[in-house]
Amino acid sequence: MKFGVQVSCYRTTWDDINASIQALEAGRWNSLWFADHFLPPSPGSPGGARDQEQGTAFEGYTLIAVAAGMTKKLRLGHLVLGNTYRNPALLAKMATTLDQASKGRFVLSLGAAWFAREHEAFGWDFPSLKERSDRFEEACELIRKLFTAEGPVDYDGQYYQLDQAPLSPTSYQEPHVPILIGGTGERRTMRTLAKYGDIFNLDGWSGRGMSMDLYQHKISVLERHCEDVGRDPSEIKRTLLAPLLITDDPAEAEQYNEARGYRSMDRTHGNYAGPLMEAKDSGSLAGPKDYIIERIGEFADAGVDEIMFGGIPTGDVEAFQRVEEEIVAAFD
Repeated sequence: MKFGVQVSCYRTTWDDINASIQALEAGRWNSLWFADHFLPPSPGSPGGARDQEQGTAFEGYTLIAVAAGMTKKLRLGHLVLGNTYRNPALLAKMATTLDQASKGRFVLSLGAAWFAREHEAFGWDFPSLKERSDRFEEACELIRKLFTAEGPVDYDGQYYQLDQAPLSPTSYQEPHVPILIGGTGERRTMRTLAKYGDIFNLDGWSGRGMSMDLYQHKISVLERHCEDVGRDPSEIKRTLLAPLLITDDPAEAEQYNEARGYRSMDRTHGNYAGPLMEAKDSGSLAGPKDYIIERIGEFADAGVDEIMFGGIPTGDVEAFQRVEEEIVAAFD
């Protein structure tokens, strides 16, 4: 099992982000991830809350590029880049440039984009869900063509076009920069993943949690799409973005889950000792360290390759070290 952290780039400072990057590079961690928003998203508010817009929001791709120059071992990516913010051919160029500069440590993670308010704030078009899904599928197809072509690429889509476009330099990694598809919409997004992606991610911030039942259901949907498009599902790595709180207090864990829109924990097990099926319905990794370790072990047994933790306070080096010593070290 590999472990990474989504370091928050909202309502924080560069000094705290810098301290987090250095803590990850110095520890047992495998990867570093940032989000991609231009206003701080407000939990539970898809449109954003105007009273919280004034907090800092560092630009995610710039941060990863800076982090690449600060690190030697960490794999680097986003959870996830929004397709509406950058032309996909430009993004492919940015991806291979960063992959070369980091000597093969970059993962290109892309989603259709959802945060309407930041589009409004900065004057960007925010198409309908259908159009965003259509654009996203075209973008993934175009990027994969550029990544895998042996020469210049033509592309004639409804939204994007290429005319003998070369991609040079190409990826440092073989066969190419991996593509992580963000989102688990079953009709469109997961089919796009089956056709053009290399990494699946179940997002524990989504409000649906990350219970084993939900994970297994999403994998079954992915496998059906892979069968339809002639793809071997074993080619697609499985990852989780998991909100994390180490606590021995059941009430604190329940409050943590409820604040993220998860179903409340069942208190049958008190401190979560013994069977944990009811508690696992809550979806997050919130509870005592033994509970968290057991849940991670079950996901590992179910084929998850990597877990990215979210919610560790940015800049709190002691918190990073605690998670590393109490959780990550258990899987060495």
